[in-house]
Amino acid sequence: MKKLSAICLGLLSFLNTALAAETPASLGKGEGQLNIVAWPGYIERGESDKNYDWVTQFEKQTSCKVNVKTAATSDEMVSLMAKGGYDLVTASGDASLRLIYGKRVQPINPALIPNWKSIDPRLTQGAWFNVGGKVYGTPYQWGPNLLMYNTKTFPTAPDSWAVIFVAQNLPDGKPNQGRVQAYDGPIAIADAALYLKSTQPDLKIDDPYQLNETQYAAVLKLLRAQHPLIHRYWHDASVQMSDFKNEGVVASSSWPYQANALKGEKQPIATVFPKEGVTGWADTTMLAADSEHPNCAYQWMNWSLEPKVQGDVAAWFGSVPAVPAGCKASPLLGAEGCETNGFNKFASISFWKTPQAEGGKFVPYSRWTQDYIAIMGGR
Repeated sequence: MKKLSAICLGLLSFLNTALAAETPASLGKGEGQLNIVAWPGYIERGESDKNYDWVTQFEKQTSCKVNVKTAATSDEMVSLMAKGGYDLVTASGDASLRLIYGKRVQPINPALIPNWKSIDPRLTQGAWFNVGGKVYGTPYQWGPNLLMYNTKTFPTAPDSWAVIFVAQNLPDGKPNQGRVQAYDGPIAIADAALYLKSTQPDLKIDDPYQLNETQYAAVLKLLRAQHPLIHRYWHDASVQMSDFKNEGVVASSSWPYQANALKGEKQPIATVFPKEGVTGWADTTMLAADSEHPNCAYQWMNWSLEPKVQGDVAAWFGSVPAVPAGCKASPLLGAEGCETNGFNKFASISFWKTPQAEGGKFVPYSRWTQDYIAIMGGR
């Protein structure tokens, strides 16, 4: 009874501090359950491939049963977190600030996460999850948005995003119209901005996520011109893979996950970092403001930073571990896996973040959302 009372008191203390937007000083026993919103492929228990399972051991060690709801876009993640009922979300940079400012997630206490000390120092101060001197989550994985292409169509790797932005004949002599894709999400505006930063230097684009009205108008013009070329605005990784295999799609922005999976199926697929640069994502495991299972959530955040877990996730998804030791801890990833997935490209990636208006100086994200929906609809 004393033990139970102590646990209850500890949990009440935790909840009280969480509700007050303060971080806990200690944790109690796990609540037996954990509900996570995650990108596809991020939380695996061996059902897709028995070699990839970082859930079963966690459940055995903690008695916290893991339930996963996958989301295909950052907007979907934000919507799910607004509805409630989830403890954690693996948010990308274009969602994390929205979740923080919308008070959907709460700050954490890194001192309660022993593996925090092993996080890549390039990530620990990321502006996408550090706000007002508080830390909103633990880094999970990161990686680039690559140009994926069909090697039969492109015997030599394309070196520019122009193949998906500008009408042209491809190396096989056929037009790119109806054979290329773009991402189904407003953050894709940044990909176009990055392309124009290189190809139209007179626009003086510095940050592809902070665009003034003139720069923004040029980006929208490019995207509207691109629309007739697009086979599909993709957001479902499995659908995109099917399109490359069965629908004649030969080039698109993509995640390493799709490329790795297609290569595993012996498809003629490769990826490249185009000369204009790439956008990318640095994902953070964030704790819901109204989490019903905070103790299990903290245990998962610590578990997710185990080097082998980090390496296994990177091997499955094609990402880069948030913990550098993960590069050598997973036989599945292999000795060169981190380098292949972009470990040394960190400084050249323009990581996703939510555009901020800064008092009207830049176009706000709400406009990005409205205008990209219109563009996808052909307007």
